[in-house]
Amino acid sequence: MTKNEFLQRFQLSPLGSSVHKYQHSKQLKSAAVLIPVVVEYVDEGEQLQILLTKRAQHLKHHPGQVSFPGGKVEPSDANLIATALRESYEEIGLPNNAVNIIGQLNPYHTISGYVVTPIVALVAKQQRYIIDQNEVSEIFQVPLQHFLHLENHFTVNAHFNGKHHPIHFMPYNGHNIWGATASMLKDLANHLI
Repeated sequence: MTKNEFLQRFQLSPLGSSVHKYQHSKQLKSAAVLIPVVVEYVDEGEQLQILLTKRAQHLKHHPGQVSFPGGKVEPSDANLIATALRESYEEIGLPNNAVNIIGQLNPYHTISGYVVTPIVALVAKQQRYIIDQNEVSEIFQVPLQHFLHLENHFTVNAHFNGKHHPIHFMPYNGHNIWGATASMLKDLANHLI
């Protein structure tokens, strides 16, 4: 899929319902993540990659899990896009001027008490990332095509708080992409195919 095909499909298709059905019954804190779609140029033309991070092992919430750059809304943030951009800069050094926001996906409730809004953006070519070791242990990219092939999507049902919840998984090269991150990627894939 080229950058132009991605933009057409993303922007011209109505946003459907999310595969993520978990709902919290308590007051949630707001957060936002950036789904960076990196445009790389290879011999065959453009290749789109999804940038992901692996959270540091010492973190209180979701240590060692694969995630998108992002975090909780701060009072100084003008909006959710500002949150996603600020957090991406703080965590991996992604400068705002390298990011082209194209939209967002449905918000997600997390077990840790957040409502997370995924902000989708194009990132021009490979950037020079600066990892904040206090938050991120690794940055890696996965070809968008991997997520567009439904045979790479796995779901198991888990029992939590007296209810069954589907937990999504999308493993890639030794990385276990699961939970809210996999749900967001599944929603993105469903939106594009």
